[in-house]
Amino acid sequence: MPLAMNHEVFITCAVTGSGASQDRSPHVPRSPKQIADSAIEAAKAGAAIVHCHVRDPSSGVPGRDRAMFREVTERIREAGTDVVLNLTAGMGGDLVTGPVERPLPLDEAGTDMAGATERVAHVAECRPEICTLDCGTMNFAEAGYVMTNTPGMLRAMGRMMTDLGVRPEIEAFDTGHLWFAKQLLQEGVIEDPVLVQLCMGVPWGAPDDLDTFMAMVRNTPEDWTWSAFSIGRNEMAYVAAAVLAGGNVRVGLEDNLWLEKGVLATNGQLVERAVTIIENMGARVIGPEAVRARLKLQKRAPVAA
Repeated sequence: MPLAMNHEVFITCAVTGSGASQDRSPHVPRSPKQIADSAIEAAKAGAAIVHCHVRDPSSGVPGRDRAMFREVTERIREAGTDVVLNLTAGMGGDLVTGPVERPLPLDEAGTDMAGATERVAHVAECRPEICTLDCGTMNFAEAGYVMTNTPGMLRAMGRMMTDLGVRPEIEAFDTGHLWFAKQLLQEGVIEDPVLVQLCMGVPWGAPDDLDTFMAMVRNTPEDWTWSAFSIGRNEMAYVAAAVLAGGNVRVGLEDNLWLEKGVLATNGQLVERAVTIIENMGARVIGPEAVRARLKLQKRAPVAA
């Protein structure tokens, strides 16, 4: 399979994420205002899409409070800087077992399992242009934590997103997730144009070696729009790899905290670094209007209270 470099690339900035990174860098935004401000900083630096989670403003612990999602949405839309809004719908599928000899009952402190309607409630209220659909169940790095997304749950959430007119971004952490995404399209749960994020190097999904990455690319239909990222030190290497393989790119503090060894980054700095790499490869960074045209997105305000 010959490589077909992408010459018109959009950048997604994953602004804050749901990992326990809040105490590892002062630049990880916590409050809705900080998250919105950081998203706007990223947009001004060249990001066409901002992908947003929310956190408790005091502790920084990730959550799914609808009021905070609403505040982030409104602040971004009122800022006067155009950007495509992508809200997570991944929260509410956290299953943490008990010790290995007694997995049940579940760990109540870590487990957060919600129904499909509740997991999509903030999407229905805020009406972002894009929201994520984590297309499978997966073990994460923590000993007892399972990211839980059953086929039934994904079908239900996917239909809700489609009915709301919000474009799902398929989050694929392994090739089987792409397989199921194709099934969702075949069943009419999701619609063309399909948007996919290839998530590399997240324990214990697809490792970020290039052989595995190209297997993920080859399992993505040619007419789908895809983007890719890797976490930690390989974040910027994957900017180049994704463009060379024909895709778009994602950077941001959800995936990596460092600009270089010993230097903590801001979201804006990570986007600026990605822009430099893309342009030095001879490609062009495209903005939100071009992304909307490519993905058939409609910019709109939140549903009135």
